[in-house]
Amino acid sequence: MKLIHTADWHLGQTFHGQERHVEQRAFLDWLLTTLDTRRPDALLVAGDVFDVVNPSLRAQELLYDFIVEAHQRLPQLTIVMIAGNHDSGNRIELPAPLMQRLNTHALGRVRWLDDGRLDAEHLLIPLTDASGETRAWCLALPFLRPAEVTGAFTASDDTQCEARHDYVAGITQVHRQLIAAARERRTPDQALVAMSHAHLHGATVSEASERPIVIGGEESIPASLFPADIAYVALGHLHRAQQVGESRIRYSGSPLPLDFSEVAYPHQVVEITLENERLAGVETLAIPRPVAMHRLGPAPLDDVLVELDALEDTPDLPRERWPWLEVRVELEAPMPDLRARVEAALAGRSLRLLRLERRLPRVATDDAPARVELASLGPRKLFERTWQARWGEAPDTATLADFDRLRQAIMDDDETPS
Repeated sequence: MKLIHTADWHLGQTFHGQERHVEQRAFLDWLLTTLDTRRPDALLVAGDVFDVVNPSLRAQELLYDFIVEAHQRLPQLTIVMIAGNHDSGNRIELPAPLMQRLNTHALGRVRWLDDGRLDAEHLLIPLTDASGETRAWCLALPFLRPAEVTGAFTASDDTQCEARHDYVAGITQVHRQLIAAARERRTPDQALVAMSHAHLHGATVSEASERPIVIGGEESIPASLFPADIAYVALGHLHRAQQVGESRIRYSGSPLPLDFSEVAYPHQVVEITLENERLAGVETLAIPRPVAMHRLGPAPLDDVLVELDALEDTPDLPRERWPWLEVRVELEAPMPDLRARVEAALAGRSLRLLRLERRLPRVATDDAPARVELASLGPRKLFERTWQARWGEAPDTATLADFDRLRQAIMDDDETPS
């Protein structure tokens, strides 16, 4: 049988204040076409379906329109979707009874039986082929929050770690109980496929966008939690597409760059082929980028302007398809008109400036600054000290006058009756 693995859609994400519905719709349209062409038996969505726990109506519409259209095109397709750390597990599961009529399974939370054991049956999804025969079992494990797993196990667990309230120990127990239940359910010719939204030891993270996970810290889990009889592990959480140790353990990565630090990543979905209980093949399918993204610098302003001038202009594109732009400028001295100069260079260009970053020089100091109570400093003095620390010199008269005018404008706004 054949599966498609994807994750980290982050529907509804705003990019430096700008909506991305056009890009997200383009990805989902591409995915529908890919499903239609490749004809998989199942689609696995490994968490972070939405960008926030309370997604906009438009973001929810993107998801549900996709599910309905996918079912209309491929009635036999099984969709399995788990909640990620950006999702509300309750919201993901809320329409579950309705989605089951569309052959879609939405798993948002783990459940516990009265005797304290994991309700593993809730998380085991049969994956069927075109004839309706079960060929594999999906162990669909949503993102586990500390409140869901710490202190959840009794002292009678002979495999329990000493620290009963430890988060990673709780995650380990959930995985072990779910795998044990899956082994009991399967027949010898059926594969086991695990889904998890977690950070594995040794996985590579992106520069800036994966909030608010602990990178390389106490909340990462070992790949050894997935024993060899798990044919494939479909992971979500990290945005860089990668395998972790073995070809069978993979992050599909996000379908779109979620930050300028991810511009150079390959963005893809993963197609998996199973033969009986074994992994027979893995193929990555590149996702076309619906809106280009450019990251200029870091470099001095003159060099950045040369880079900017070299960018291809695409005036025939509708505005919602104009490329996103980040400009990083290295400065040796204050340049109050930097934004104006960059925007002047962009005049008439079909580019959207989203972020202008000033790279400030480091100021060497021999002595640590004396500690000062903030209450003893007025706003103007605090501004002067901050400017001095960043630039190594005191602000000039014109800069202080600008600060005074800005502060007065803010005070006037605060005093205006609402």
